Amino acid sequence: MLDQAIEKYQQRVNRVLEAKLNELDDNAPQLKAAMIHGALLGGKRIRPFMVYSIGEMLGADSRILDNAAAAIECVHAYSLIHDDLPAMDDDALRRGQPTVHIAFDEATAILAGDALQTLAFELICQPVEGINPQQQLAMVTALAKASGYSGMCGGQAIDLSSTDTRINIEQLTQLHNKKTGALISCAAELALIAANTSDTEQQIIREFAENIGLAFQVQDDILDITASTEELGKPQGSDEEANKSTFPSLLGLDGANECAEKLINDALSALAKLTYNSQLIADFARYIIARRL
Repeated sequence: MLDQAIEKYQQRVNRVLEAKLNELDDNAPQLKAAMIHGALLGGKRIRPFMVYSIGEMLGADSRILDNAAAAIECVHAYSLIHDDLPAMDDDALRRGQPTVHIAFDEATAILAGDALQTLAFELICQPVEGINPQQQLAMVTALAKASGYSGMCGGQAIDLSSTDTRINIEQLTQLHNKKTGALISCAAELALIAANTSDTEQQIIREFAENIGLAFQVQDDILDITASTEELGKPQGSDEEANKSTFPSLLGLDGANECAEKLINDALSALAKLTYNSQLIADFARYIIARRL
């Protein structure tokens, strides 16, 4: 059931993204091609999955979730394009393919990231039957906060300043709650806004999302050690080579696995308080630490 749902939502958000990107005029063909390369070249679509699965669980129609799901994937794609740049993580491989600055050039990669970021907000602001302007404004605010200084960009800045420096587990947790967790939590937030849920339901889903957001990063750190380059679609051991603090480097591999397991158990404990059928997103939570890519 989970595999089928993941594939269904991957295909759905890909159709939305492909349609929107193909609508762009051809006045800057290299930039358009770079945006397509960065946004449509594979990917797990974790964040769109959360938008769709949580939103539908809470009673929202998938049609009113499409733009939000595509928007958050645009932000994620932009962040990966910029993360891969020589001034950041300097990676040549992403999802088994050349990164955007390798396939094109650095200037085009910067612009492609910028354009995908702004496309995200264009998508959220498009009129959708079933979403009122107040909900759209709330979505814009949530995505902007999760993407910027208080979220992903702030976390990336902390990550860069922490390279070649030993930080403690509390600092590492704060870093990844921003860099990785903020956008994953935002996916849940977009679903909550679309479904217009109660305060109690919002609190439960936010707790769930915060725990799986951090668990996702812990598992990424583990896979950087235990998975192959072929499985990862990017160079294995890149965190160690870059001399970054990771959960395995601070806790040991067994400790990192225990940390990930605890986070998922905490997420599932929160989920158990819901009155909805939450089996799909419970299975998804377990998948977060069972995946190999």
